[in-house]
This record gives sequence, C-alpha cells and structure tokens, in this order.
Amino acid sequence: MTSDVSGSELDLGPHEDEPHGMGFYGRLNWLRAGVLGANDGIVSTAGIVMGVTGATTDRGAILVAGVAGLVAGAISMAAGEYVSVSTQRDAEHALLEKERRELREEPQEELAELAGLYVDKGLDEDLALKVAEQLTAHDALGAHAEAELGIDPDALTNPWHAALASMLAFTLGALLPLLTIGLVAEQARVWVTLGSVALALAITGHASARLAESPVGRAVARNVGGGLLAMLVTYGVGTLVGPYL
Repeated sequence: MTSDVSGSELDLGPHEDEPHGMGFYGRLNWLRAGVLGANDGIVSTAGIVMGVTGATTDRGAILVAGVAGLVAGAISMAAGEYVSVSTQRDAEHALLEKERRELREEPQEELAELAGLYVDKGLDEDLALKVAEQLTAHDALGAHAEAELGIDPDALTNPWHAALASMLAFTLGALLPLLTIGLVAEQARVWVTLGSVALALAITGHASARLAESPVGRAVARNVGGGLLAMLVTYGVGTLVGPYL
C-alpha cells in the first residue's frame, strides 16, 4: 500500500500553534519562576504584616516591618537565584569545554557516540550515522551538547537576568499585602488583607497550574490554603506575643 502524500507536500516547517525549541521552554521556565517568585512575595510579606498586626495596631510599625520584609526577601531571592544559576552556568561551561576538547581530540569517537545516541532513539544505524554526520558538519558542538548533555550552547541562562527577574517578581507580589494592610482602615485591615491575598494566591495558583498543565482546582486550593494558614498562624503568634512587648 502506497502513501498518497509525497515528501514535497509535507509541511516540515515550524507550526505556529505548536511551540518548539529551546527558546520557548526557556521563556516558559522564566514565566514559571516569575509566578512562583510573586507567590513567595505575597505569602511571606502577608505573614509578616499579619503577625505584626496581631501584636499592635500601630500602622507605622506594621509598614516598617512589611517594608523590611519586602526588601530582605527581594534581596534574598535575587542572591539565591544568582548563586543557583551561576553554579548551573559554571557546570554547563565546564561540560561544554570538555565536549569541545573531545571533538577536537577524538572526532571519530564523538561522531560514533552521537550516531549511537540516535540509534538509541529509534533510527537505524545507517540513517543515524548520516544524521550525525550532517549535524556535526553544521554545528558539531551544538549537536553533541543537545544530544548528550541537553544543553543549548547559545541559550545559557544569565544569572543577572535571573536575579533581577526574581527580585522584581517578589517585590510585585509583596506590594499587595503591604499596601492593603497599610491603606485600609484599622477595623477592616485584617479581613481585607485576607481577602485580597486569597484572591491573588488563587490567581497565581491558577497560572502555575496552567503552566504546568496540572489540575487547576487542586493547585488553587493548595496555594490559597497554604497562604491563609501562614497568615493565620503569624497573626496568632503576634496576638500571643504582643501583650508582653
């Protein structure tokens, strides 16, 4: 039985509705990190201001504690992300340098290794060798790095970008509970803050679930429940400790 579709009729180009390539997955990771950073900023700052609110009604003390938590948290997030990504980038550079050396000193062995990887993925030996030869001729390091290491040499993460993105995401998330509890009247500040934070956490939970293609309801419930628990516990601690200060 012969196919009715010839090779010339096949659309082998990229499809706009199906994102491919390292660039897309890199942007997806950045977006996911931004959502998680904002979520962390919301929960940690809300916990701080709710704890202080439980101890005192002094708006100035609440805002000072909230601002201090925002600044400390944002810097901590940025520093942690910078160290983490720098360590990963250093490891990737070391692996790429090792691959360059092997390609320079043992080109035939590396070609055979690349062909073997394609055989393991399902190609027959002759086709795997042809694919390996063509990819090596086009971009030897890129082909070997992607197949062997899962690294795109042209898309290594920049630690400074990661640090700034984490700092910004955390700051934006932290501003919500800080401004809410600082601007709302004393009689309503606790309930308004609880409500606004719950709504924000529902939004970030929904976004993280969509990005991970996981059940939305479970993610939202987990996110909102964890955030509300943190605020209630810190408020309770503040209420208990406040009278003794």
